[in-house]
Amino acid sequence: MPKVSKHPRFRVHVKRGKAGQVWTSYWYDMRGTGEPDVALGNDREAALKQWDELHNLKPRIAGTIEEAFTAWEKDVLPVYASAETRKGYTRDLKRIRPIFGPATWEGITLKDLKGYLKRRSAKTRANRELALFSLIWNWARGVYTELHWPAAGLQRSRWKNKEKAREIDVTDAMFSAVYAEADQVLRDVMDLATATGMRLTDCRTVLLPAGDSLRLKASKTGKATDFDLSLSLVLPELIARRRAAKVTHLMLISSPTGRPVSARMLRERWDEARAKAVARAAADGDDELADAIRGLWLRDMRKRAAQILTSDEEAADLLQHGDVRTTRRHYRTNVKTLRPAR
Repeated sequence: MPKVSKHPRFRVHVKRGKAGQVWTSYWYDMRGTGEPDVALGNDREAALKQWDELHNLKPRIAGTIEEAFTAWEKDVLPVYASAETRKGYTRDLKRIRPIFGPATWEGITLKDLKGYLKRRSAKTRANRELALFSLIWNWARGVYTELHWPAAGLQRSRWKNKEKAREIDVTDAMFSAVYAEADQVLRDVMDLATATGMRLTDCRTVLLPAGDSLRLKASKTGKATDFDLSLSLVLPELIARRRAAKVTHLMLISSPTGRPVSARMLRERWDEARAKAVARAAADGDDELADAIRGLWLRDMRKRAAQILTSDEEAADLLQHGDVRTTRRHYRTNVKTLRPAR
């Protein structure tokens, strides 16, 4: 019975010189295909890896940026404690992978990065995607490449898309209009978000407190915070109602049927309540209020929490921002009223 080769089509060519020199090279045999043999180099281990890629139709990633993408996704991404961070990075990696993955490190220039930003319709999202690319590139240095990030040393404003903070003031009239049309689940979330500054994910998943303090471990940052319930005007009633409900799960926010609240459930409730509020404002002849409500998002309740407080520093503490400038740039964007000097 003929012996079957462990590596079919893997060929070793040995050439000997007159002085006794020996040159060994490895090839992938393409006989019968009409194509020339594929040179695999003179390093046996590397040649076998290329043979495996060719013979088993695996995508060739050695020496490409995809090699780092794959390793980072396997070794680094799972380490992030925040599920939201992992979800965001996974989404961004999926977007940049087919564009930059097949390229070599030498093949990516600043021109390529700026071209990507220009072509991408979602300009702010494109900035986030290239921020991830930069993070992976710098992680890969010294292992997969020695090259610096093509935009290293450049100010962000000189190559990235310009970003402008979304300017919206969540006024009492806007809040009250939607609140009046909301069901109890949505009202609870609006109260919780505006009282604590929680992100929507945290509003849905924060646990029902056993005592007089509400413990939050932020899904995005991992920071832990306790809220003194006795200092809130809205939370004690919310928690008392939840404790009285016949519910088996541990979340603070619950549906009328006793289920945890999903993001989709909140989105549908918000869309319905906002549409009703817009229709009511328009019927009352207040087109300005109707337009303002149309541009209101449920996540703006976190912004309202920041705007209710009297100082930027208080708002930064509530939102768990490490730098008050972040609060000023994205959350405390309402126009200040100043007293004339004379």
